[in-house]
Amino acid sequence: MSTSEIAFDVDGYPPAKSEALSMLGQGHRHARRVTRLLEAARDEVARHGFTGFGSAPIGMDVVVRCRRGGDRSDATNFLGGIGDVLEGKAHRGQLPHLGDLHSVALYDNDRQIEEVHYRWEDAVEPSYRVRFWQLGDG
Repeated sequence: MSTSEIAFDVDGYPPAKSEALSMLGQGHRHARRVTRLLEAARDEVARHGFTGFGSAPIGMDVVVRCRRGGDRSDATNFLGGIGDVLEGKAHRGQLPHLGDLHSVALYDNDRQIEEVHYRWEDAVEPSYRVRFWQLGDG
């Protein structure tokens, strides 16, 4: 894997952006999903010495694996949730309940995401794969 790409798998459903309350807020109903995503990103960054995309334009690929029914949200809510969780969080103020996960970010702002791929795959246990890559020369 090059330093202009990062990918990893996460157990469970992605955090879904579907209400005015911030998923990064303490006590949000998707708090565990947020934590799992941040932990997976942190671990992959450490494993490969990934330094992040900074403000470069990026692409995002998400594969959600689960049953068609159940707790599956729609694609746009999953994409928005993942995008918000993995961007820099300095503009969100203090998030002490996240501990060291507050500093986990793959890019500065989710506005940098200029290409998106999404697909769903049938699976008994929910999980998902995220991949980000740098577009062009950045």
